[in-house]
Amino acid sequence: MERFVDTDLSDDKFLMGRLRLLQPMRGYRAATDPVLLAAACPAVTGQRVLDLGCGAGAASLCLGVRVPALALAGLEVQPAYADLARRNADRNGQAMEVHEGDLTTMPAPLRRGFDHVIANPPYYPGGGTPSPVTVRDRALRVDTPIAAWVAAAAARLDPGGWLTMIFATPCLPEALSALPPKMGSALVLPLAPRQGREAPRVILRARKGGRSPFRLLAAFVLHDGAAHDGDRESYTPAANAVLRDGADLSAAFG
Repeated sequence: MERFVDTDLSDDKFLMGRLRLLQPMRGYRAATDPVLLAAACPAVTGQRVLDLGCGAGAASLCLGVRVPALALAGLEVQPAYADLARRNADRNGQAMEVHEGDLTTMPAPLRRGFDHVIANPPYYPGGGTPSPVTVRDRALRVDTPIAAWVAAAAARLDPGGWLTMIFATPCLPEALSALPPKMGSALVLPLAPRQGREAPRVILRARKGGRSPFRLLAAFVLHDGAAHDGDRESYTPAANAVLRDGADLSAAFG
């Protein structure tokens, strides 16, 4: 598939409507992960950001809403999603260059340095029953190891640049082991659904040339209460500020 048909797309609001994304009604659809990823990236105006596996552009464009005048670039292996990312950037008035290709054989235009590399890699195991929707299955199921994502990101960072990734917690040991010696100041932020619950996902940040010791941070809690208690949103004030208002996660990272 080279392009999604317009009638197969929904027009979805993110960040209280400050970002509008076209997404396939059947396929991978961005939810909270790319919004949290964008909030965790410590980019400032004028910096260069590469989004590995950018999909329809959700993480990059959420980041662009919060931080103006970024030089955004994306890499996407599925042509239909790459096309969608370009369309979403245009319709939201953001400049973003999107290249098609595999991160293990980086396209030539992206073989340059960036201040930040962000990624939301697939996290479902390679085995099991695949999704009947091919583009969704490829977006979610592990094909390229997490270690390869870390290596590709580290290779694209300039000295002092930051890697920011969100993934399933079981992927964390592989990601930390894959950090090359030049990547330091690693921080891990667990994302807990509720207070006292295990964190199924984490955000990893590491800096090229960083010298600070590894830190495991207190969990960022997404929902109030001990359990879901009705048909309503129950985000904590901190989570609501990120997911609705576009705040960053700097307080969580200390």
